[in-house]
Amino acid sequence: MAEYRLYCFAQSGNAYKPALHLALAGADWEPVFVDFFNGETKGAAYRKINVMGEVPVLEHAGKRLSQSGVILDYLAETTGRFGPANGDERREILRWILFDNHKLTSYLATFRFLRTFVNKANPDVVGFLGGRAKAAVGVLEAHLEDRDFAVADRPTIADISMAGYIYFGDELGIDIDKEFPNVARWRDRIADLPGWKHPYELMPGHPLPRSGEKATG
Repeated sequence: MAEYRLYCFAQSGNAYKPALHLALAGADWEPVFVDFFNGETKGAAYRKINVMGEVPVLEHAGKRLSQSGVILDYLAETTGRFGPANGDERREILRWILFDNHKLTSYLATFRFLRTFVNKANPDVVGFLGGRAKAAVGVLEAHLEDRDFAVADRPTIADISMAGYIYFGDELGIDIDKEFPNVARWRDRIADLPGWKHPYELMPGHPLPRSGEKATG
């Protein structure tokens, strides 16, 4: 059995965050496929693994952790990679992870899910979420105007967290290259790191069976 086990599925940007960290760190890890699209996270068996009914979940050294930000903080400690160099960096990393969880991933993930995986989604809701997602990406765009990475002169877990959904391309419904060039360069900088893989290469569950069909919602 691998040292780290990560409950995940390919379409989850939140699961991609710790998967990417593990890959970039060269850790000994294995994915545990969670069949989200067929309702596994709603079942009693999975709720015993995570009462919140979500991925990712990380198992390591007898511990079981959920929530991507917590997992990234833990991985920075246990792998010795992508963590803070001092207290000021720790707080700045936390600031951007909280921004990501509350604004960037929150809106990007929901916007993508509705437009990509849900049939008959309310167009007003989709439009609203698209606007909020672009506004959040715009904050990151401005922050990256004169820097290579979000916090330090090197990648940290703040970058890994905010990159969770940025590699899903056309599924995002936002032209990152055209509208947000600083974010595009930052995205490519992370993709150039040794060990990087696209979420659909790194985690199981892609493509979806009968991928042309969407859920009704």
